[in-house]
Amino acid sequence: MKILVTPTSMQSGSDSAALKKLSAYCPDLVFNPTGKPLEEDKLIDLLSDCDGYLAGLDFVTEKVLRNCPNLKAISRYGAGYDRVDTKTARELGIAVSNTPGANAQAVAELTFGMLLSLARSIPYLHNETINGKWVRSSGIELFGKTIGIIGLGGIGKKLARCCEGFNMKILAYDPYIQESYCKEHNILPVALEELLKESDLITLHLPLNDSTYHLIDAHAITLMKQGAILVNASRGGIVDEEAAYHALCDGRLGGLGLDAFEKEPPEASSLFALPNVIATPHAGAHTKEATAAMAEMAVDNLICMLEGKECKYIVN
Repeated sequence: MKILVTPTSMQSGSDSAALKKLSAYCPDLVFNPTGKPLEEDKLIDLLSDCDGYLAGLDFVTEKVLRNCPNLKAISRYGAGYDRVDTKTARELGIAVSNTPGANAQAVAELTFGMLLSLARSIPYLHNETINGKWVRSSGIELFGKTIGIIGLGGIGKKLARCCEGFNMKILAYDPYIQESYCKEHNILPVALEELLKESDLITLHLPLNDSTYHLIDAHAITLMKQGAILVNASRGGIVDEEAAYHALCDGRLGGLGLDAFEKEPPEASSLFALPNVIATPHAGAHTKEATAAMAEMAVDNLICMLEGKECKYIVN
């Protein structure tokens, strides 16, 4: 048996209890040497003769799957699986699982950190200060503001709890919203258009699919309040980055936080020259606590699937 392991936080030599467990189960492990998500051809080179696959943010396309005849199971290290062609995997009898909830607190906290940083221009003021400038800048307070959470899953719910401490009015949109949960936690479920119009701050916690691609486009941005702050800590394709750039330049958007990009790693972008943009390298889940929880769940899922046992986190 042979297993490919590609998450950057689970590389050979790392002191990971979950990785040691996987190595004990299957000593023949192959690792990602690039330190970034794998494209088709490089992934095929590494995966073609593997039985199992513990997957990072690689692009697991139909071409990849059809060139890996031994592959039986893919365990996604993370909640999202939009980069895995689950339809083809199902056709080929390859089980796919994920780790829902394991990184929810970590992503929620990064999102809230971005909101605070954008509201007070913290990265910009830091850079100006250490470069010898003494800038006077008036930000906004989060206390009492209205936040719109698009996607009230595990991460969205954790973020809402963070917002409670700032006495924020919490609006939420989700096609599968739980009305009882909203009532219990003082969250107001609303239509997407109303959320865009009424929110001072907007965060995105959605999978990327045909219905969410460029959900935040030029039209959606025109519905927002002047100077609204937007944070995307989910998938890059949900925000039209060109439309966001123009909205930041003309003041329609007051700030943009991106932990995900349409192309990762992103190429040089005009967004990066703007002082009201914060960019991080898809780091939302990268805390010690979250990586340990995701690794443990992902390894357990993979072993379970390879042994033909029932796995409760199968997604296809």
